[in-house]
Amino acid sequence: MKQAYHVLALFIFTVGLVRADDYVRPPAGKSVFVSLSDDHSKQTPQQVHISLAGDAKMRISWITDDVSPSMVMYGKTQGEYEGSANGSSSSYGYLLYESGQIHDVVIGPLEPGTVYYYKCGLDSSPELSFRTPPAEFPIDLAVSGDLGQTEWTRSTLKHIQKIDYDVLLLPGDLSYADFYQPWWDSFGRLVEPLASQRPWMVSQGNHEVERIPLIHKERFTAYNARWHMPFEESGSNSNLFYSFEVVGVHVIMLGSYTDFGPGSSQYNWLESDLKKVDRQRTPWLFALVHAPWYNSNKAHQGEKESTHMRDAMEDLLYNARVDIVFAGHVHAYERFTRVYKQDANKCGPVHITIGDGGNREGLATKYKHPQPSISLFREASFGHGHLRVVNASHAEWIWHRNDDAQPDSTWLTSLASDPACVV
Repeated sequence: MKQAYHVLALFIFTVGLVRADDYVRPPAGKSVFVSLSDDHSKQTPQQVHISLAGDAKMRISWITDDVSPSMVMYGKTQGEYEGSANGSSSSYGYLLYESGQIHDVVIGPLEPGTVYYYKCGLDSSPELSFRTPPAEFPIDLAVSGDLGQTEWTRSTLKHIQKIDYDVLLLPGDLSYADFYQPWWDSFGRLVEPLASQRPWMVSQGNHEVERIPLIHKERFTAYNARWHMPFEESGSNSNLFYSFEVVGVHVIMLGSYTDFGPGSSQYNWLESDLKKVDRQRTPWLFALVHAPWYNSNKAHQGEKESTHMRDAMEDLLYNARVDIVFAGHVHAYERFTRVYKQDANKCGPVHITIGDGGNREGLATKYKHPQPSISLFREASFGHGHLRVVNASHAEWIWHRNDDAQPDSTWLTSLASDPACVV
């Protein structure tokens, strides 16, 4: 089966169904495929990950090879579970591949800043634990895009774990399965040690589309089945765009590869969601896209997912005084000043591209010269970001280069605390 998938993937790239970049990236680290342990039973949970699911609730997701109860037992003491919840399970098919049972259970209400111990499915399942986000500042966010699953990915995850973050934000391109579905399973196993302990809030990128004309017409089949985000809780009708809140922060996750123009479901939802934001309760406002709206790298220039989406939605984000827009897609790091309509603007968002998580395609090393004045720092290295929101007005952003010194950091002031920018 694996050989058949590789032949199909090669055919797809050859006939141009997957857009090729017009530049050559250097080779990345060796790909890492994470297999199941020999003693893993068909009902043992695997690929466990958690995500925020509304006020004081957490979604627990996992996969079993065979039918197993969609139930989570949880409590604040090891081995003692005063709470339990039931959920649902589903599966999907993709060409010759059939997924395992994908379980989805929402638990809560939960206390903030608290460690919970939990078991998925059978009582014989291993005990895991997670910590809920705090009830007040400070809060620590890890940010990493275009992760993939290579030796560099392992390095990035190792460094992220040291942050002791509260929530991870991932602006698209997760597994780089690219049609070969077992890579999705491998990715789930690779990230489980982190994703089962802290909520991972993700959005989709171009590598999640996985549509094959005439053969598999549905887009985002695996992504939507495996990474259920809280779109229902935020009033969205699609798992491809949603919002959530943690202490003092409202985060908007947008879809670069679904309709975004005026009148589209995403545009209408974004307009409605922004009107609901209360900057007294959440003085910080962040947005995530996959394809960057601002980019001085030679990679991915002029793509409609970047320029057309910016043209359609930039006014909405600017008028709402969004503080930061994170993006991936370009396999490098770049930080811009506050910008609006391609010019510096003290009331515009800071744009940060962080597509350097460890993907198999390598780094985007070629930049435009001279460096635009709105671009403050750029470097093609694998790394990760750490945003520490200290209070209602100040946050520290740090980009770490893996296994090296800390080459870029800055302090940010929320636009809600700036009298000149208050709407």
